[in-house]
Amino acid sequence: MAGLLIAGTGSAFGCLSRPIAENKPRSTSTIVERLTQSSVDKIDLLLAIDNSGSMADKQAILALAIPDLVQGLVNPRCIHKDGTMATTVASPNTPCPQDHKREFEPVKDIHIGIISSSLGGHGSGACQRTTSASNVDMAHLLARTDENSDVNDIPTYLNLGFLAWDPDQKLDGEPETPDPNDGEADITADSNADLNNTSLVGQLTAMVQGTGQTGCGFEAQLESVYRFLVDPEPYAAISVDPATENIVVTGEDADVKRQRADFLRPSSLLAIVMLTDENDCSIREEGKNYLVAETTGFRLWRPRTECATDPGNKCCRSCSQRQDDCPKDEACMGTDGNTAQLTKEEDPVNSRCWDQKRRFGFDFLYPIDRYRRAFTEAQIPNRRGELVPNPIFSDPNPDDLDSNVRDPGLVFFAGIVGVPWHDIARQNAQGQPDLLNGLNQDGEPVGGFKNSDELSAPVAGAASTWELILGDPAKYQAPKDPFMIESMKPRSGMNPITGDAIVGPQETGWNLINGREYTIPPDSTGDLQYACIFDLPVDAVKTCDGTAQSCDCRAVGGQATDNPLCRPEAGNDQEDPAPRSTTQIKAKAYPGLRELQLIRELGPQGIVGSVCPGQLNDPGAADYGYRPAIGAIIDRLKTVLGGQCLPRTLTPDTDQQVSCLILEARNSQGQCNCADPRTPGRLDVTGAHTAAKDEVLSLDIAKASGWDCVCEIQQLEGDGAVACRTNVSDDIDVHGWCYVDPSIRLGDAAIVADCPSTEQRKIRFTGQGEAQQGATLFITCSGE
Repeated sequence: MAGLLIAGTGSAFGCLSRPIAENKPRSTSTIVERLTQSSVDKIDLLLAIDNSGSMADKQAILALAIPDLVQGLVNPRCIHKDGTMATTVASPNTPCPQDHKREFEPVKDIHIGIISSSLGGHGSGACQRTTSASNVDMAHLLARTDENSDVNDIPTYLNLGFLAWDPDQKLDGEPETPDPNDGEADITADSNADLNNTSLVGQLTAMVQGTGQTGCGFEAQLESVYRFLVDPEPYAAISVDPATENIVVTGEDADVKRQRADFLRPSSLLAIVMLTDENDCSIREEGKNYLVAETTGFRLWRPRTECATDPGNKCCRSCSQRQDDCPKDEACMGTDGNTAQLTKEEDPVNSRCWDQKRRFGFDFLYPIDRYRRAFTEAQIPNRRGELVPNPIFSDPNPDDLDSNVRDPGLVFFAGIVGVPWHDIARQNAQGQPDLLNGLNQDGEPVGGFKNSDELSAPVAGAASTWELILGDPAKYQAPKDPFMIESMKPRSGMNPITGDAIVGPQETGWNLINGREYTIPPDSTGDLQYACIFDLPVDAVKTCDGTAQSCDCRAVGGQATDNPLCRPEAGNDQEDPAPRSTTQIKAKAYPGLRELQLIRELGPQGIVGSVCPGQLNDPGAADYGYRPAIGAIIDRLKTVLGGQCLPRTLTPDTDQQVSCLILEARNSQGQCNCADPRTPGRLDVTGAHTAAKDEVLSLDIAKASGWDCVCEIQQLEGDGAVACRTNVSDDIDVHGWCYVDPSIRLGDAAIVADCPSTEQRKIRFTGQGEAQQGATLFITCSGE
């Protein structure tokens, strides 16, 4: 066997993943690919919801999308064998109609939890619990009906703070018999399937809405996820050392570690879905970084002059830092003889978490690489910089029966963030963004948002969609879409996709992305121009008079606003630059650049959606609310849940066999037996194949997972191979794998009906030939 071997994980696997090079069906002499999972039996789903001001309207839209998310995972559609029709049946235990097959097997074991973006003031005096209970959620699981409460009052699984989907009532160890220790068995309406009077959709909807919008304005969206899932030593207390004026963190938060251990299973698929309308502000909790969150009468120091034109310059630094190896900068000396500080107009306290290197000469935030490593690497640094096991890729409960370790291929991060939906939507045949009929990479009119491959492909005005919406943060290059540029001042330019031009505050006009720029009062606490806006539902329109919370249409300093979110004064049109009223009729989002940067870094494991919905008028349409974003998440997960289809053709020999070796690696707890009659379809790895086995065992994931057993899964022959290729049932009494490719008359087309038209071929596993729970599969193939 030539070549070797990329890992894929899970309880059972489907097809070869994307090709290393071009994505075209073709014969090949050597394939080196990942096998992806086809029947994951458990999912841990974490919703990371921004709970700062202005988020209530987005949380309400997410709540409306909860049924789509839940139904998509727990009760996948039934696809007709010709691939042209799809239908939904009553429950995950209801069989599909004749000639239909599930997109993937229903997942009957799901943990669903919620955390917020609020980690307090990071050592500063901001965001105290005495101001709002939601200011200091500290990545603890939330299941509350009242945002002003620090007590969870929504019933959860065993009072652990999260929901557990358990339609077979098996979590107590006794399937089919409802018990108080079992999870939820009802999707949308209560029945006697379990012993409670709740439903999964109802509970989760209440939890989303209860997250609230009175949390900390220094949103730590990414760090909150890191603290809950990854941080090996989440601190219990944070303070400032009066002697050094540096941050000090002490103790460990036992609640976070306990909740993590209860929620996160080592062999589950882990999906994080983030909802936020602002850029991440995960302040580094070390040194004097807390100063960026000090808001009472404090202004940050000026940056050196070099920062204005080249933030990457070695001398771009804060004037408060050492200047030994840089020329003297007169701008760093204040008129009082002390280090110069910024003015209130230059440093509004509510607008500090953007473009920090250019504006302050120093980046106070954790680098994005911290989070990339958290979702991809088996070891991460602790507080002292020592490499320790990453909890995501570890076994938090060694004493339970689940001792496997998740592979990075089973970790997904989706962001519903500030970006115009027009930029990330698939485009129709006329080149227009089209959430209903946009063409995917195979030319099919499926609508929705672009996947990872499509985001990386050239697009009008840019080398990729990433260049359009993100630019190059490492080189401080701005996005090519001017709507994605962070700025307090009005911007200019045109969206390269739609041609919509930015409209200045004094100009007459309106665009369909962010309406128009507005005048941010110099004596305000700060704001940025919007990436996108959308209409509020009629029942969400609000008046910003008096003490109304989270309103964007309040007059500042007695001056009327020209904010595009506000209803025009009587007699005016929305295109007029005339003043607006104090009634807010639209919602907004700012460029979510750091979240987008992480999603790009994660490649196929990252998913992008827009927090600005395409429309909120037709609830039955596919582009309603966050349905396109939820659809993108389900589409990406089902490539793992259902097994990816094979974009390349393999060449069978005269006996209809293909030259592929498939190995299964796992932690057997010292009980390795490839010939175990309870798991037929396996062989000991011998002869020329031992080199492949040795290579598998040399991988980092092998050490982290404690693999002590590598077996070869047999390729089926004779009648067994015929059954594998022609019997569309999921219950076949043959054990192993076969290659199915109807295009060369090798198998039934119904088996690959869920594959794209250009990828209708699979490696199919049957019977006990499917990977054992938590095992990892490897494949290498050699052809002609």
